[in-house]
Amino acid sequence: MRALGGEQVEEAVAGCVAALRTVADRDWEGVNAAGLEWSCRHTAFHVAEDLIAYAGQLAGRAQDGYVPFEITLEEGTDNAGLLHVIETTGTLFAATVRTTPREVRAFHPYPFRSADREGFAAMGIAEVLLHTHDIAKSLGITYEPSEELAESVLTWLFPHVQPGPAPWPTLLWATGRGELPGRAPVTEWRWRNNLVIPTERLVLTGLRPAAARDLRLGGDGGFEWIDGGPYQGTRDAAEFMMKAYEAGVHRPEFGVFALVRRQDGRAVGGMGFHSAPDEDGRVEIGYDLVESARGQGYATEALRALADWALARDDVHALFATVERDNTASQAVVTRAGFKKVSEEEEFAYELRRP
Repeated sequence: MRALGGEQVEEAVAGCVAALRTVADRDWEGVNAAGLEWSCRHTAFHVAEDLIAYAGQLAGRAQDGYVPFEITLEEGTDNAGLLHVIETTGTLFAATVRTTPREVRAFHPYPFRSADREGFAAMGIAEVLLHTHDIAKSLGITYEPSEELAESVLTWLFPHVQPGPAPWPTLLWATGRGELPGRAPVTEWRWRNNLVIPTERLVLTGLRPAAARDLRLGGDGGFEWIDGGPYQGTRDAAEFMMKAYEAGVHRPEFGVFALVRRQDGRAVGGMGFHSAPDEDGRVEIGYDLVESARGQGYATEALRALADWALARDDVHALFATVERDNTASQAVVTRAGFKKVSEEEEFAYELRRP
């Protein structure tokens, strides 16, 4: 799987500075950036503000809000000096992403109030790409980032957006900056960091499309797995998730989760939903564990947490699971998690309803 980290942040910032340096002698204050109420200069400064703010969130391990600081420009700073500030804040942010441990999450409001280092990297890259586009369009210069950068932003932050014919036009459309044939204009949008659900010993970590694609192709999805992982069931679930994503019907919160052990940050299995809830609020859940992780209560612990999360939602009224007749271990897992047997046909069916 292509990593998303400091190198990609630096690539995005370098592309921004190279493009805008060609018009550094122009008036940025008297011209609004395309589609914004901010001037081109304000927009460029906003890029620098975001880069250093995201660095601060990660470095400060912020949990409940934004770290209370801001940057200012010295009086008389020209456009070339502002570009130097963007370069500097970009370098600081890239270094922070590189040195932040994988398991760290820090506060960001959309949509689940936290993001990991890859999520912050993606948000920083998105700010750079999109606002460079806004400024460049207004000043009449050509700008287009690499397809890999645009695709990374889409697969990390826009898992609810069906892939389009090319990443960059799709990202512009998804953020209300362009059109795509056959799709209605976008007037409101938010990016979506992945959902995580903590338990006593595990963190259920929602898979992004980039990770699911890698698992489908035989990779590790960006996780360090214990012996022999991931199990085939997790790869199959990732494939189903990718089919939903490619068809434009994927709802990220009803996707697949890697079960990551708190003690060492290693993945021990996968768990997730087969689809979004149906019209009756019913949704099927499935899971598997790497063989060496079985028999330690991980599946029961994770299933209880995921079931509690799902049944707390207004759109979920019941969960169900199907278990093979001879899989007594899995039958014990769903029973301990509170599911009741409702059918004994070719496979046993279990259900857990909202109280």
